[in-house]
Amino acid sequence: MVEGGGPRPISPQMKVNDTPFPASLAAARARLADFDPDAGAAYAQKRNFDLGAGAHAHVSVLSPYLRMKALDEGEVSRAVLARHSAREAEKFLMEVWWRPYWKGWMEQRPAVWTSYRDDLNRLHNEVQTQSGLRAQWEAACLGQTGIKPFDHWAAELAQTGYLHNHARMWFASIWIFTLGLPWQLGADFFLRHLLDGDAAVNTLSWRWVAGIQTQGKSYLADPSNIAKFTDGRFVGVQGLAQTAAPISAAPPPDRQPIPDIAPYAGAPADRVGLLLHSDDLGAPFLQTLGIPPASIAYLDATAAQSPWQMAPMVAAFRSTLARDMHPDLIDVADTDAIAAWAADNRLDRIVTPHAPVGPVRSTLKRLRKSSSVPLDEVRREIDSTAWPLATAGFFKFKKHIPDLLDRFAV
Repeated sequence: MVEGGGPRPISPQMKVNDTPFPASLAAARARLADFDPDAGAAYAQKRNFDLGAGAHAHVSVLSPYLRMKALDEGEVSRAVLARHSAREAEKFLMEVWWRPYWKGWMEQRPAVWTSYRDDLNRLHNEVQTQSGLRAQWEAACLGQTGIKPFDHWAAELAQTGYLHNHARMWFASIWIFTLGLPWQLGADFFLRHLLDGDAAVNTLSWRWVAGIQTQGKSYLADPSNIAKFTDGRFVGVQGLAQTAAPISAAPPPDRQPIPDIAPYAGAPADRVGLLLHSDDLGAPFLQTLGIPPASIAYLDATAAQSPWQMAPMVAAFRSTLARDMHPDLIDVADTDAIAAWAADNRLDRIVTPHAPVGPVRSTLKRLRKSSSVPLDEVRREIDSTAWPLATAGFFKFKKHIPDLLDRFAV
């Protein structure tokens, strides 16, 4: 195994145009329109069924587009409520608003991401030096464990960049409790392959399965549950853990306030560059601020998500979607490239969508320290409103969803 490279893919990586997720805004909106009629009772009844790659008809599969903010929670909710009442579509709307809940929870506890990355760097070294751990980890990543559904999901993830949510839970549980592998390595495996891989959503979901997000409450994969909700594709799975051994972890850090974002400070005559990034491809604030960008650039921090090599499909999907939404954008890979872009376009200021906890934020922090061009971040109103509500568990946040729908889905 090459240092930093990780195990070879299970099968050749698909090109972005071959994935089940066309990288275009038109495809995202078409998928939303196709799913809308089924977002009510049909979703509530069938959402837990994982029928396999190419057959995820009972869920929206919009998450790769929501991850990049090609669509946002308000737009999706608005489309659904045009066809269904909030009561009829409650189950789906709850799933839509889990994403800003997880994001807001992490924004108020950024040390959880830092701790995960510290653990991952330590485990990266251990995988290189401990042959037993390396062999177990490679078998899991390559889908060579002998546990049929787990190996199937590993292959589906590597080939498509997606897994049904129920499959993600089963997979994570087997990884942690049956295979006995560190949850951080599993979270990294997902983050390297998922088109919708997100620092907050992915990390906190794995912590939840492991029983450390809601401490003492873990998720255990059950053979009968797998058989039922895969519609009999995997019956009589043997060898799964029957108990979930407690995992030692520090309690969550104290909640801290979400930092305020300074108002945009540019003048009307400024030449302004729009810096989009792999956490947000939209800029709904431009019209409100009256900014016609002189140039648009795209910063992709995908490679910084893991100490191992990312699946090429992930960066390809993101960059292709970015170019579909903004055909004239310029790719910038790091702070030096951003500085060169600013100089070439004689920019007076750079404005960028606010980056949540994760690799993009780290890059922007370095840019702010090194750039001679002022950098303004603008946070979406929907995030500024929803994130501070994620103070505790989801069901406390859930009480605010009707108000969020009234504000952002009308």
